[in-house]
Amino acid sequence: MKTRHFAQLVALSALWGASFMLIRIASPVLGPNVLALMRVCAATITLAILMRLLRHRWPHSHWRELAGLGLLSVAMPFLLFSWAALHLPAGYSALLNSTAVVFGIFASAWLKEDTLTKRKLLGCICGFAGVALIVSLGPVKPSLEVALAALACVVASACYGSSTPLMKRALTRMQPLEIAAGIHAASVLLLVPGAVWTWPQAQFTPPALAAVLVMGVVTSGLAYWLHIRILSQVSPVAAMSPTFMIPVFGVAWGHIFLGEQLSAGIFAGGALVLVASALITGFNPWQKWLDYVDAKL
Repeated sequence: MKTRHFAQLVALSALWGASFMLIRIASPVLGPNVLALMRVCAATITLAILMRLLRHRWPHSHWRELAGLGLLSVAMPFLLFSWAALHLPAGYSALLNSTAVVFGIFASAWLKEDTLTKRKLLGCICGFAGVALIVSLGPVKPSLEVALAALACVVASACYGSSTPLMKRALTRMQPLEIAAGIHAASVLLLVPGAVWTWPQAQFTPPALAAVLVMGVVTSGLAYWLHIRILSQVSPVAAMSPTFMIPVFGVAWGHIFLGEQLSAGIFAGGALVLVASALITGFNPWQKWLDYVDAKL
């Protein structure tokens, strides 16, 4: 992976880390269904404007593929993370999002987009151990609601991870902007029924609407386009490698702007998650040590 690609992915990590804070602000007042729909609508409008300005055609002939990708990479994750925000701090959701890399590794190997090694399996174990520490030792008291919210985050992350190699394959047939616009437009249709059902309970406060606007335009529309552009030039696993950096920004933004507490569980679990990132991706300054681990295993 080139340095500029990695720098772009770090910037994306900062944006996506902030999105968990924004979800935490908007979901309690708008409701998960309405939030997810409004976020996707804002992203679709943003990408449609770009499609018009750059004279791209909508990939209508690939609507089935785009609907499936939209379900996995947009509709389901947005809805699940929005619901989880009712019960979990932003930092928790961001940390649990890092499990997307684990699922992406297995999906890429299954689709023969990458290889599965013992080092990567060890990384998966470290990643799940880190998640367990975060949930059990963090500042939030364990409960059924917390456990279900954590499970929702993991399922959302699984959707993200499994969709990445499929997105890579779609790039052989469509341009990055066309994919980004197509999956968001398809997701609008998928999210409408739930949003209509809960619309009367939504409270459209200025902070919530501002959060939706930033998420839709920046962290969804523009960020997804940039991410898919990078994915067109690197492997699926490399494109997901900075996903483990999102928790750093997610925890930081949640602590700075929302006053969320930090704890030993978050630091210990976060450390294991970073170790998992190093083992799985190999993109780190300790390459010789990782090669040694591979030889021993």
